Amino acid sequence: MMKILVYGAGAIGGYLGARLLSGGSEVVMLDRPSMADALNEQGLIVEETGERLHVRPRAVSSLAEAYAIHNAYDLVVLGLKSYDLPIALHDLAKNGQDEAAIFTVQNGIGIEEPFIETFGSSRVLPGSLTTPVSKIDSFHLIVERSDRGLGLAPAQSGQSIDRWVSLFKNAGIETVSLADYESMKWSKAFLNIVSNASSAILAMTPGEVYRDPDLFNLEVAMLRETTAVMARRDLQVVNLPGSPARSLALAVHYAPRFLLKPILTKIVAGGRGDKMPSFYIDLESGRGKSEVIYHNGAIAAAGEELGIPVPVNRLLNDTLLALTNRELDRQEFANNPRRLLSEFKK
Repeated sequence: MMKILVYGAGAIGGYLGARLLSGGSEVVMLDRPSMADALNEQGLIVEETGERLHVRPRAVSSLAEAYAIHNAYDLVVLGLKSYDLPIALHDLAKNGQDEAAIFTVQNGIGIEEPFIETFGSSRVLPGSLTTPVSKIDSFHLIVERSDRGLGLAPAQSGQSIDRWVSLFKNAGIETVSLADYESMKWSKAFLNIVSNASSAILAMTPGEVYRDPDLFNLEVAMLRETTAVMARRDLQVVNLPGSPARSLALAVHYAPRFLLKPILTKIVAGGRGDKMPSFYIDLESGRGKSEVIYHNGAIAAAGEELGIPVPVNRLLNDTLLALTNRELDRQEFANNPRRLLSEFKK
């Protein structure tokens, strides 16, 4: 029986932990004290396509407590936001007591490298989850779409990940094995950036963004910059469960504009509809952090290093970070596409 530690029991960590527990693994969840107390008292409910899964994981609030329960784990699932990973990295490097595989399921580019440098590539398991999960409260999760799943790829070339694919499949998660983790992570980022930063900056829904001709052109330019950087780095755009990234990339490059707009609009409507994206939620929270640096920021940095023009990704990253850090006034940008476009022309 697998022993699994879920480090961060938010929406994604909670969902994966609940599924793994229901699949027969021993699962311990690590989170802040109030969250750990809620999980221990009430358990965790996951609702998906009419199914109501109620599990009762053991929850702790420190790594020391986790290793007091089990002196070794087979897998550590990192359920934190990308910008909180340095905390987990330091904690695991200082206090980890085993050779557990470390599962990096965060969205974004460059997530794995610090863990590979610290623990070695053989211990890192990169993943990309396309299943959208919402957190109703500390013990109640809703799976918004069940036609998605999980991609896994080895961090070390030639390393078998069959045991991990089987683990997640047995837990009821559609799981596919991919050859190259960087192509997988860049492809997921390619999907994530669609109407994410622009929507957050302008406080407009993705649908509203795509109905504006100038913003639509900006989005297309952003996506074309991204695939140009990927091509220079010899990275392939690969499909993920329920998310045809490769088809989207081909459409962005080859479809006539009059066909591309309805294709992208349909993808946006199917993926997000009028739901505000993750970058907006982070900005609205006021916590002063944004995952844009692992998306548009990482794409911009890679393009600039390679000498590839990436002005739109740079604009979106820098503008959203300035708003996050309160260096720019959010009210100036709210529902004002011209304000964003004026930054592009500077």
